[in-house]
Amino acid sequence: MSSTKNAAVVNYAEKKYSVKIREIPIPEIGEDDILLEVENVGVCGSDLHQWTSDHSWPVNYPVVLGHEFGGKIAVVGDRVTGWKVGDRVVSETAAVIDPQNPMSKSGLYNLDPTRKGFGYGVNGAMTRFVRVPARCLHRVPEELSFDEACLTEPCSVAYNAVAVNSHIKPGDRVIVIGPGTIGILCAAVAKICGAEVAIIGLEKDRGRLEIAKSYGVNPIVGDATAWAKEIDGLGADLVVDAAGVSETLKIALDLVRQNGQITKVGWGPTPCNFSLDPLVQKNVRLQGSFSHNWPIWEKVIGLLSKGTLDVKPIIGGIWPITEWHDAFEKMHSGEVVKSVLKPV
Repeated sequence: MSSTKNAAVVNYAEKKYSVKIREIPIPEIGEDDILLEVENVGVCGSDLHQWTSDHSWPVNYPVVLGHEFGGKIAVVGDRVTGWKVGDRVVSETAAVIDPQNPMSKSGLYNLDPTRKGFGYGVNGAMTRFVRVPARCLHRVPEELSFDEACLTEPCSVAYNAVAVNSHIKPGDRVIVIGPGTIGILCAAVAKICGAEVAIIGLEKDRGRLEIAKSYGVNPIVGDATAWAKEIDGLGADLVVDAAGVSETLKIALDLVRQNGQITKVGWGPTPCNFSLDPLVQKNVRLQGSFSHNWPIWEKVIGLLSKGTLDVKPIIGGIWPITEWHDAFEKMHSGEVVKSVLKPV
């Protein structure tokens, strides 16, 4: 640790575009924490939402952005066991939880209402050193590069949405709305589960839809009704809404079959302004999906290590964190699916 100050991408106020590079001190750690030297950090759609100030969650300003990260342990807290300096790890996002909350006690600490995550609740990883509770750590096998390992988090979001919170049988037809990182990864997980998968986007999404095609899914611009009803005229068994707007739920209601399921993983703060009667009439299950927990991370790291789930196609580039603006812009415009940053 040659310097006591490090460059960090800081979201310093609620006002639109209130993000800039600031020098911050190396964090002090508690006895149950480790200090992680960050190798790579992925840019999430939620980082972009905080940058453009159209998010719908409370943020503790100023805060260092970034919650998709991996690196090597630099310092180990006094009470930490099972970890040593130099270990290759990735970190979960639940930086602060109440271990006494009923959700935490049942292993669903991601649903603890007092949970605070990296990058909005506490300082995240778009910097060189980040303080991490040791309970958040997972070991990264040598064969998995940090460029890929830092995307364990969005893969875990997709795994939870599709493999845990949805019911897929081989041969089911699944439609994913929104070809961002989470949408494409949801489509990839649905393929692994044995489904036939289509992903839909807008005209401006053609580049990202082409990347989705490399996962063996059917890219569709605009209306997917014909694909949904192709087999028996009823619709898709499952629709995963991974778009960051509210009104796509209406599209999901149109595309889902009777007695099917909609899993909503994309955030959208605006009111819906349409009737939910089709949900009743079609006898449809509407399922929210938020975050992930320990067993999901272990499963995903296994899939990534074996190459069963390959994130390389979605990585649009790796930028030094000092060039965060370019990385954010390229992802925000849809030019790339996923931007990855590297500390300087």
